[in-house]
Amino acid sequence: MREAAQGVYYEDSYLGVTLGAVNLPHGLILIDAPPRPEDLRAWRAALLNLGGGVERMLVNLDSHIDRTLGARAMECTVVGHEKLSQVLRNRPTTFKAQNTETGAEWEQIGGVGSIRWAPPEITFSTQMTVYWGEGPVFLEYRPGPNPGAIWVVVPDARVVFIGDAVTPGQPPFLANADLPPWIEALQLLLTDRYRESVLISGRAGEVSREEVRRQLEYLQRINQLMDEMVQRKDPPEATDRLMTELAARFQSAGDRREIYSQRLKWGLARYYSRHYRQTASEGEE
Repeated sequence: MREAAQGVYYEDSYLGVTLGAVNLPHGLILIDAPPRPEDLRAWRAALLNLGGGVERMLVNLDSHIDRTLGARAMECTVVGHEKLSQVLRNRPTTFKAQNTETGAEWEQIGGVGSIRWAPPEITFSTQMTVYWGEGPVFLEYRPGPNPGAIWVVVPDARVVFIGDAVTPGQPPFLANADLPPWIEALQLLLTDRYRESVLISGRAGEVSREEVRRQLEYLQRINQLMDEMVQRKDPPEATDRLMTELAARFQSAGDRREIYSQRLKWGLARYYSRHYRQTASEGEE
């Protein structure tokens, strides 16, 4: 576990997502949950060493399966955007391993069967403020990577948990994304408002402003390529032609290369179908 600022921690050694914990006098505000059972046990044990208040609150930064699969096992109040609640209540309770069909991390976990999802007990639409210490902690709606995506902002510590807004070293999750508001969110991160903030990615721990800028340029390029496809009236399968350019940025070895390639391929086709062709039903990564 690493300390981003006094009382604000993150853990990036588990499969799937980067976790967070904000230690306040009233208790711990937890950011996301690991999807793998053994990591859940290790994370809960690590949290016991932080002390602090007795209350626990788990914030899910969006509805992605990687960060919501283990939420119920954290055994505390779950908080998230109202769209997160809608997605989880419509999600089937039985999942079948998909052999990296979408390139999500949870698909690497064996034995995923019947699941009791944990829809948030507390939801909000635009912003929620938590007062568990002297200063506030803000939960802010930032759509783009996912319909229910939010950030957790700790102003006193100058730390912002930004979820999948920035995913350095790996392809972004595009299937349920919306590029224009995502691009706007990244442009906001590059303003003076966040110049002195520590930015914690939901996939890679601390990220720099340069990594934010590279993510912005990458998404702008995808948006441009999608617009060009629309002008040509290309079918969704034509997104495969974008892979050579867009996959070149991610030079991973072994199984990571296959997973990332499948994630990008799946995401591009789903995004194009949903936003431009409207031929695909809603799905999840």
